[in-house]
Amino acid sequence: MRCPFCQDPENKVIDSRESHEGSVIRRRRECLACKRRFTTYERVEELYPLIVKKDGRREAFDREKMLNGLKKACEKRPVSAAQLEATVEDIERMLQGMGEKEVPSSSIGEHVMKRLQQLDEVAYVRFASVYRSFRDISEFMHELKDLLEDQERERKAKPPVTPPKDG
Repeated sequence: MRCPFCQDPENKVIDSRESHEGSVIRRRRECLACKRRFTTYERVEELYPLIVKKDGRREAFDREKMLNGLKKACEKRPVSAAQLEATVEDIERMLQGMGEKEVPSSSIGEHVMKRLQQLDEVAYVRFASVYRSFRDISEFMHELKDLLEDQERERKAKPPVTPPKDG
């Protein structure tokens, strides 16, 4: 591990801690040459299926690319970094659990949209507008109409909350 400041390869680990429910080890390191400290993260290298894009290209799953897309959709919205991390981790678990060699990007995109719809509806619409690449405003309005209908169905399905009676 090279120091990010002086590029010297010699450093020592000062502290190690588990994070993300034990799936990642966080290490504080100190460069032996410049004495500056930096943090590294260690995670098990997972074997993910290849992602089959709409045009037929295949590429490796890229967690940072997915996280950046989620961040962009959730920009200036009340969604925490922890919620975005949890979403990416959920999708990673889903991919590994499938046991497939290749997975269409459309199935991943649909899963991301379901999670975003639960987290923040504005972020969901932002992501959907890019992901589904609407050709015109009528397609966009159709998606919004479906979202509003889903909300109405959920509202009607929930029983009203009644306050407890004082005894």
